[in-house]
Amino acid sequence: MSITPSLGKKTIFQGTHKLMKSNQSVPDTASCPCHSGRPYILCCGPLLAGDLVALTAEALMRSRYTAYVSRDIAYLLRSWHPTTRPDQINPDVIPEWQGLLIVRTEQGAETDNEGIVEFQATAVSLNKAWQLHEVRRFLKEDGQWLYVDGDIKDDSSVVDKKVPKIGRNDPCHCGSGKKYKKCCGC
Repeated sequence: MSITPSLGKKTIFQGTHKLMKSNQSVPDTASCPCHSGRPYILCCGPLLAGDLVALTAEALMRSRYTAYVSRDIAYLLRSWHPTTRPDQINPDVIPEWQGLLIVRTEQGAETDNEGIVEFQATAVSLNKAWQLHEVRRFLKEDGQWLYVDGDIKDDSSVVDKKVPKIGRNDPCHCGSGKKYKKCCGC
């Protein structure tokens, strides 16, 4: 398999519904937003902090998802291959990511230099729930995995017409156990 960056159409969900402020960190004791079932501090936290590098393409995919949830623009740009990386990312247009499911991986192990991760992710944007189904390509250069590009599958679509608004006293979606108003909503 040889991965060549595509220069095709890129789709970006545009939204203003924000749960986390720009570059707001996830509490260390919270479940990792990547839905691995592990605590953030033992999962994506060290990758976003720059203390560790992703050992697999899937680990990079999960950490990038977490970076989108926490709006860690520096990590997103740092983990993007320079041939396809944008000059900047506006955190105000990042939707509220709500769930990640890894569908499959192809190569992308510690000993590989190329990998593919297929995933489905759910987001809220413009008060609608969206399902993104994408196949992403990754390269490992100088021991570090980098996101190259992806192909959005045809079944990506609006899931729900209306999404109920999160109340100030509702539990925060990030898994901290705090009320929304005392966590991501402040």
